[in-house]
Amino acid sequence: MQLSTEVFGDVAVAHAPQEIGEAQVDALKLAFQSVPRASIVLDLEGTEMVDSAGLELLLDLQDALRERGGELKIATSNHVNRKILEITRLDREFEVFDAVIDAVKSFHR
Repeated sequence: MQLSTEVFGDVAVAHAPQEIGEAQVDALKLAFQSVPRASIVLDLEGTEMVDSAGLELLLDLQDALRERGGELKIATSNHVNRKILEITRLDREFEVFDAVIDAVKSFHR
């Protein structure tokens, strides 16, 4: 799986696929390993489905990035994705922003 990314200085923005679920987890793990930055904004704007395996992937990615001195932040204005993060209380684990640019800027405060 190819993960569309953009780099803004020392921050990588990864645009998530339409689905982040059990069927995509292994491919996404490999794709994230090729992202050259320890600070990543995950853009969930175009993501329509995230299941429990996808949420676990996000937590694993956060742990891996923190070990490298980085961080994972999430950008989405999608109400369904925000509700999933709220219900699972993952909005307490990740900083969640409405816009990618706001998430990128937050690394430079």
